[in-house]
Amino acid sequence: MMLTITSILFILIGLALGGGGLWLVLLGGSIFYLFAGAMFIITAVLLLMRKAVALWVYAALVVAALIWAVWEVGFDWWQLGPRGGLIILLGLWLLTPWIRRPLGFASPTGAVYSANPWPLGVPVIIAILVAGYSMTTDPHDLAGDLPKDVVAAAPPFGGDVPDGEWHQYGRTPFGQRYSPLDQINATNVKDLKEVWRYQTGDVKRPDDVGETTYQVTPLKVNDTLYLCTPHNWAIALDAKTGKEKWKFDANSGMNPDRQHQTCRGITYYQDTATAAGQPCADRVYLPTSDARLIALDAVDGKVCENFADKGTLHLETGMKYNPAGYYYSTSPPVAVAGKLIIGGAVNDNYSTQEQSGVIRAFDINTGALLWNWDSGNPDVTTPLPQGQTYTTNSPNSWSVLSVDEGLGMVYIPLGNQVPDQLGMNRSANVEKFSSSVVALDINSGQLKWVQQFVHHDLWDMDVPAQPVLFDMTKPDGSVVPALVAPTKQGDIYVLDRRTGEAIIPFKEIPAPGGAIPEDKTAPTQPISDLTFSPDPLQEKNMWGVSLFDQLACRIEFHRYKYEGRYTPPSLQGTIVYPGNFGTFNWGSVAVDPERQIMFGMPTYLAFTSRLVPAADIPPKGQDEKCSEQGLNRNDGAPYGVFMGPFLGPLGIPCQAPPWGYVAGVDLRTGKIAYMHKNGTVHDMTPLPLPFKVGVPGIGGPMMTKGGVAFLGAAVDNYLRAYDVTSGAELLQARLPAGGQATPMTYTTSDNKQYVVMVAGGHGSVGTKPGDYVIGYTLSSD
Repeated sequence: MMLTITSILFILIGLALGGGGLWLVLLGGSIFYLFAGAMFIITAVLLLMRKAVALWVYAALVVAALIWAVWEVGFDWWQLGPRGGLIILLGLWLLTPWIRRPLGFASPTGAVYSANPWPLGVPVIIAILVAGYSMTTDPHDLAGDLPKDVVAAAPPFGGDVPDGEWHQYGRTPFGQRYSPLDQINATNVKDLKEVWRYQTGDVKRPDDVGETTYQVTPLKVNDTLYLCTPHNWAIALDAKTGKEKWKFDANSGMNPDRQHQTCRGITYYQDTATAAGQPCADRVYLPTSDARLIALDAVDGKVCENFADKGTLHLETGMKYNPAGYYYSTSPPVAVAGKLIIGGAVNDNYSTQEQSGVIRAFDINTGALLWNWDSGNPDVTTPLPQGQTYTTNSPNSWSVLSVDEGLGMVYIPLGNQVPDQLGMNRSANVEKFSSSVVALDINSGQLKWVQQFVHHDLWDMDVPAQPVLFDMTKPDGSVVPALVAPTKQGDIYVLDRRTGEAIIPFKEIPAPGGAIPEDKTAPTQPISDLTFSPDPLQEKNMWGVSLFDQLACRIEFHRYKYEGRYTPPSLQGTIVYPGNFGTFNWGSVAVDPERQIMFGMPTYLAFTSRLVPAADIPPKGQDEKCSEQGLNRNDGAPYGVFMGPFLGPLGIPCQAPPWGYVAGVDLRTGKIAYMHKNGTVHDMTPLPLPFKVGVPGIGGPMMTKGGVAFLGAAVDNYLRAYDVTSGAELLQARLPAGGQATPMTYTTSDNKQYVVMVAGGHGSVGTKPGDYVIGYTLSSD
């Protein structure tokens, strides 16, 4: 009976592998699956015939599978396992007495002998030993140390921010995400304990859009933390206890046409012209998802009605088209030289008639418009006259800006004109400014320089991250004001922030062609000498938890158009790698300006995009909610686009892990010192498995003078601390929800250093939603 059931199982496996394998061969892929399918069927037939040679045939499959697997991927356990796991398990089954006994023979004396196990047993044992050895190796790990020497003893951090405070999104206007505090260090961080926990009460709702996320980095000024929530509440907490001081609800409502429902931060400002203790002498500015900027008294949260229109600045002013829910500010403005400088986010790929990506400066006290830089009309920055409008659908800046007040420049990461995947009819200014960093004069808004990182962007490769500013000490002792720009495609550009010229060189390399007939591609694309850009995908990089879903991913790989980075969009469907989440995203990187090193979290997750003719796009449903994944309609364009992560039939990435790392870089040499896998599959599977695969993430790191980097971000719900020098993991603290925010640190009057992490989840990556703000400090036990 067992033999018959086993034979039927082998036939079914053989048919599945053989059929899929034949399809793969016809697509130009590996012949192994077709071979394996045939070997399963032959083994099944021999089992039904009760022939002991069945074990020999299956042994040949085990040997062939082992040789093939090691040839393709070496001794990488996470790739060997799916290739050989099923084959070895079934080999062990064939070695059991209830299979071998019917395959044996009876002697003349009547004694019954089972089939000889060794022809199959030896290959199975060898395969198990190879698997065991592969578990002890990590071919993806790069070990090394960053230099410990302090290069600049008193570097500029940007702005006048006390060491124990955190006044702007990246702590200072330089956006370094670096704190000069060292009470918590690499030796004692293991003793960090949670000391308070606050819940905002702003939780994800059933009618929320899918991209509802909690990404805020709190500010700390004096004894107060200031933060916002996804639905645009502003909250003040006691920095020592986490107790609420005040809460303000902007009542921004719900709109299913919003692509994002989030808030990354608020802006703090102290008005030195107003006497201390007077209303609104200290203010916070709250951006909202219905395109407002609201001024609040930092002491009690009341609206400062002498700002703009009774306390509210209406950011949709000057827009030719104003579809509700298509324009908002998810990132805080920068406060500098009496000005608030702000960009805005537009819905990706929903219409060709969207709001402008104009950058504007407003008087920080009155809300009066001081200048506007519109990339569609970049030379005229005087305030837009009443009745006129900004350029429709120009490249926008949805991320965080950085400022060097000494040089008089604001540095702006720019995105693309939507539709992201369609480049026809773009203006010369769009082609010049898309996917770049621009430097503008703080006082006039006039362009100082522009450096573009993708030409004729067809892949949604916005510059997503706040540029990081620091002063680089060169080997000859000279000091150069530098700017670090992380990109989605994995390049790290290090520029002279005075001119935009390269400090670490970059070059142009040939790029794939073959755009749709109406469009074109750039013949070359830039790549930095400092890059985390991955090697191009190959069929052998396709992955799954078994032979079956791996085979399905291999078939899909060949069905898509893919010629490496910058393969253009197509009707056939294109693999985009690095994908739309990018190698780096809005979480940016942390830079230590004293040691002049960088800590970051490169992520690798392939996406796909497929152009859909407008005539084939169905009417919009009443309950349809905006999302960057799935069908992007591109109303008014000849094509929509269907896009999302490149996933297998079980919903896991088709590309093999690791999908996420932590990495350290010596910025003076441009060399990557280490890369280690970051994160586990604890929250990616039904069982809480602790396997450290290296998982995707979105968020950012924070670094301290104590030699510790703190990072949430990964799709498992943990806050981690890393040794900055070596990248070794020092602490893993469980979070009650997804930690897709950037941590921060400060001290209070009790002279304790605290670390604060917001845990609220991220709709795009499916982590657990929540409303938690958690404070940690060193245990006093």
